[in-house]
Amino acid sequence: MIHYINPNERLTIAKVQEIVDNKMTLALSDEAKARIQKCRDYLNKKMETQKEPIYGVTTGFGSLCNISISKEQLSQLQKNLVMSHACGVGDEVPQEVVRLMLLLKAQNFCFGYSGAQLQTVQRLIDCYNNDVLPIVYQQGSLGASGDLCPLANLMLPAILGMGDVYYKGRRCDVKEVYAEFGWQPIELQSKEGLALLNGTQFMSSYATWCIIKAQRLSKQSDMILAMSLDAFDGRIEPFFESLHMVRPHKGQLETAKAIREYTEGSEIIARHKEHVQDPYSFRCAPQVHGAAKDTIAYVASVIETEINSTTDNPIVLPDEDMVISGGHFHGEPLAMVLDFLAIAVAELGSISERRTYQLIDAKRGLPSFLVAKPGLNSGFMIPQYAAAAIASQSKQLCTPCSVDSIPSSQNQEDLVSMGGNAATKCYRVMENTERIMAIELFDAAQALEFRRPLKSSPFIEKMLADYRKVVNFVDIDQIMYKHIHASVKFLQDMAM
Repeated sequence: MIHYINPNERLTIAKVQEIVDNKMTLALSDEAKARIQKCRDYLNKKMETQKEPIYGVTTGFGSLCNISISKEQLSQLQKNLVMSHACGVGDEVPQEVVRLMLLLKAQNFCFGYSGAQLQTVQRLIDCYNNDVLPIVYQQGSLGASGDLCPLANLMLPAILGMGDVYYKGRRCDVKEVYAEFGWQPIELQSKEGLALLNGTQFMSSYATWCIIKAQRLSKQSDMILAMSLDAFDGRIEPFFESLHMVRPHKGQLETAKAIREYTEGSEIIARHKEHVQDPYSFRCAPQVHGAAKDTIAYVASVIETEINSTTDNPIVLPDEDMVISGGHFHGEPLAMVLDFLAIAVAELGSISERRTYQLIDAKRGLPSFLVAKPGLNSGFMIPQYAAAAIASQSKQLCTPCSVDSIPSSQNQEDLVSMGGNAATKCYRVMENTERIMAIELFDAAQALEFRRPLKSSPFIEKMLADYRKVVNFVDIDQIMYKHIHASVKFLQDMAM
């Protein structure tokens, strides 16, 4: 299957997920090729006729923008830029995010406002299609002059043939890959180095991965909630549609509807309840899960705008005969929503941990810590500790990055977004919440067994049967981390 990168077709989050899940091959559409070439031709002509300096084209970068560069040195200028800016440190960027960086950078160029050579864009696509993944590091981007540092580490092997990559499952010098494919380093033309490094593709790739993950976690949180509700012998009334119509937030209505559907036909949910109401982690789940849904929907709209935009600098406008130095590389739109997304998904983790605690607290006929002979057996005591520790870490990670700024480049870049930090910590929150939810599922499945011979709904019973294929009932103390890891993998592999 081939996905043609086309400036006339909007790239949606769903389409990105389809490209990734189906391992689609990328190709440039004819329209994309024409736009890229038109912009490059215009810029070449502009340099011959323009006498005034053009930022990043005939000048240095950042605070060095007032230094003019001779025509003979323009290619070296762009190469120097990539080499000098490749300063990434810290942990490696996950390979699934690096793939998205290649895809989204090619998407950025397809609109024809960047001045990149056609062969440069094609090389990015070749790297994607052949699974040649440059080593990129998580730390180094201020999220303001674009993601300069991580994009430099991306382009150094992909375009210049320097540095290391992952290829065929191993780390190697990119020169080996170049030799295998007969590639040559690309000689950068004017403005190209800046086009490669300016832009928000580090932030937007993380954001795209995170929003796909968040959408999945949001659906799974409702599924697990439904199982926990039955396992806890909870009440269904807080999920009635008539209740939520008097406060009709969209996500709240969707959550309540999902729980009604997931529990339909349950003998447990239908039976008489002795208790008048449930704790907030059950009763207020539509409000909490729903607010997260609404946040996720808003963040997705911002991300889709970003990945369908040109975000480098300067912007080349052939039809207007202008080359304008602006600020489209600034990551503030992404930084703010990545902070917001982290908060929303962390709250899904926090309420999940609270339900886990309710299930082990010897309430409503459930044994202490969900195990026979408590005392001799600790049962599910410590999985809740683990969930609490992870939830606490997520809360700390939710301190906003977007309100921070440290000036750089001799104060030319005097307010930055710190969107790179917002991106990497949001990724960690996604992983944390998945682990917390996996522990809730572990506990809910265990607790539900104590409701026998009553049956839950067909949906929940099917989910439990599938889960039991990878995680067994715990009758006496066992090594628990293996079950928790299997529970995480169950969520990751679950068909949605």
